[in-house]
Amino acid sequence: MVAISIVASGSRGDVQPYIALGKGLKAAGYDVRILASDDFDSLVASAGLEFCSTGESVERMLQNDEWRKVKESGNFLMILSRMRVAMKREAAQIAQRMTTLLAGSDLIVTGMAGISVFSIADMLKIPVIQAYVVPFTPTRAFPSPLFPKLPWGGVLNRLSFHLMQQVFWQGLKVSDVVTRRELGMPPAPFWGPFRALSQAQAPVLYGYSPHVLPRPNDWAANYHVTGYWFLDEPSGWAPPADLANFLNAGEPPVYIGFGSMGSRNPEAAGQLALEALARAGQRGALASGWGGLSHSNLPETVHMISSIPHSWLFPRMAAVVHHGGAGTTAAGLRAGVPAVIVPFMGDQAFWGRRVADLGVGPAPITRKKLTSTQLAEAITQAVSDTAMCQRAADLGRKIRAEDGAGQAISLIQRLSMQRASAHNSVIAEAQTR
Repeated sequence: MVAISIVASGSRGDVQPYIALGKGLKAAGYDVRILASDDFDSLVASAGLEFCSTGESVERMLQNDEWRKVKESGNFLMILSRMRVAMKREAAQIAQRMTTLLAGSDLIVTGMAGISVFSIADMLKIPVIQAYVVPFTPTRAFPSPLFPKLPWGGVLNRLSFHLMQQVFWQGLKVSDVVTRRELGMPPAPFWGPFRALSQAQAPVLYGYSPHVLPRPNDWAANYHVTGYWFLDEPSGWAPPADLANFLNAGEPPVYIGFGSMGSRNPEAAGQLALEALARAGQRGALASGWGGLSHSNLPETVHMISSIPHSWLFPRMAAVVHHGGAGTTAAGLRAGVPAVIVPFMGDQAFWGRRVADLGVGPAPITRKKLTSTQLAEAITQAVSDTAMCQRAADLGRKIRAEDGAGQAISLIQRLSMQRASAHNSVIAEAQTR
């Protein structure tokens, strides 16, 4: 049986699509392991997959005061710097652990978690398929998600992606430097692994919908936009009785939650949300959890929720207000309801602008500039603009008709067989010499 190791990192919205891939690959007959932080043990197990810990809890790390301050700054270079410090401290242990975990794999699937994984795979001679939920390949069609506001043309759009790749590489290569030293490998090239992977025409899968972001015409044939990779709630899952009663008691509410972004003052953030809902005259579902909102006294028109699958919750909302993470954006668009994006950092502003450009949500409002009045106005537009609601519903139907995970799995099957065939041909040729 072919053994596939899927390496994922980040918060739930980052990791969940890779679990969806793993679940589908296991159903197709592969032996699948998910390598992720300690936060996802139970989620991986609930999908029927083997879990291997890559180390520290991301949730615990992101919720300390220092990390909250860094996230609220929205300064991506500062965030990378903070990540580099954390990675340097544990790089040697991570290198040893990852090498042990990946040994014996026939194929590795990874995305942003792959900075040091690429080197380990090279040393162990294990083929890698890159898999991302955010565009990472240079194109003239649009700028890098790290630079969504710049009115650049085609040539500079491509340059922005090369710059993004270098920002990631130079910011996080400390783990690769230690990994290669631990494995007795020579230092990586100055430009990191991305140029070599591109020159080798290594396959790349993108887990987002072409209806949301069409595949650029200038991409080579080894770049594939498959559609989103969704992990639905487990069979037989049922909502808490209090939530079901709240939803049945009135009109669909507006969801407000910011994923793992959090706030140093969740009470103030919760109060802002309550004021915005009151101004807009809407019922609300406020998300607690990793970066959750907080409020001790809620009106009857507002319900606090936690750990509710977006696949179940969002279709029951009038609109969704969130941070614009790739996973949450995908779930909102699939539900067919308008979205109000409040980006904090990274690619979130990119998805916020894409939602607005598609006409399925108002213009994004950065977290630094967010007020209850602005949020109320955006919510009112999202729930009352009939044309926007219709566009959101139409887009949701298109996304639900896709089978992104199924298409990705078919490609992985085909690509892995091609590589196995090429490997066997090399062996056969060597034996005849």
